[in-house]
Amino acid sequence: MTDFAAWIGRTREASDLVTPRLMAEFGATFAPHLAPVADGIAPPALHWCLAPETPPADSLGPDGHAAKGGFLPPVPLPRRMWAGGQIETLADLRVGDRVTRTETVRDVTFKAGRSGRLAFVTVDHAVATERGVAIRERQDIVYREAANAQTGTAAAPERDDPGAYEAVWDVPATPTLLFRYSAMTFNGHRFHYDQPYATQVEGYADLVVHGPMQASLLLNLAATLLGSVPPTFSYRGVSPMTANQIFRVCGRLTEAGFEGVTLDAADRVCMRARTTSG
Repeated sequence: MTDFAAWIGRTREASDLVTPRLMAEFGATFAPHLAPVADGIAPPALHWCLAPETPPADSLGPDGHAAKGGFLPPVPLPRRMWAGGQIETLADLRVGDRVTRTETVRDVTFKAGRSGRLAFVTVDHAVATERGVAIRERQDIVYREAANAQTGTAAAPERDDPGAYEAVWDVPATPTLLFRYSAMTFNGHRFHYDQPYATQVEGYADLVVHGPMQASLLLNLAATLLGSVPPTFSYRGVSPMTANQIFRVCGRLTEAGFEGVTLDAADRVCMRARTTSG
């Protein structure tokens, strides 16, 4: 693979406002699956809807994302997904806050998996208000080979029992839910709304449920069970979640704090999450 060392350390900034409209849209999209918060305080994971990238239509790649080679490196693999990440919450976001997000490319690595070649791009985020940094975050983005170029054999699906968890939220993964979240985050990735593209080009069984949507629900469930937003929360994608089914967001308290999963209708694990010590 090409050496992408020149992208390590690349940064960019973007700013936005926490508006009453965004708060209302977030609540209308996720309620009743949100942690209780005081009036004027943003619910957990709202920061992913702030200051989205807004590339012009003529600069998009074939998947609907901004073409690679700008801020993110032009890795030679086409299929992009969030692989996981970690969120460190230092302070609340509030209605009226002007929020600035600083992104820095931390690393670019290549691996060979059971389903073919993989490229991982790690990006650090600092989300700050005029009061200081409110959230520090690591995002892990994975790129995979084209669907018709897969090599190797996928691992057997990992399964879990929703009955082993003390709290379970049933969430209908409707196309409307996916559309609303894509709209709030200005996410143009076609596999969230273009079913022929998702199935015929990227090779999924149906539209794909957003990774950050699943992580948002898990973080809100963690905050609900713990009584407050956990200081540090990590999540890891296990397998793609597809739409047009009811999926489960499951969580339980542990000695370490919280652990949870999202499960599809067949109890396949799609994402795992837990609180961490850092």
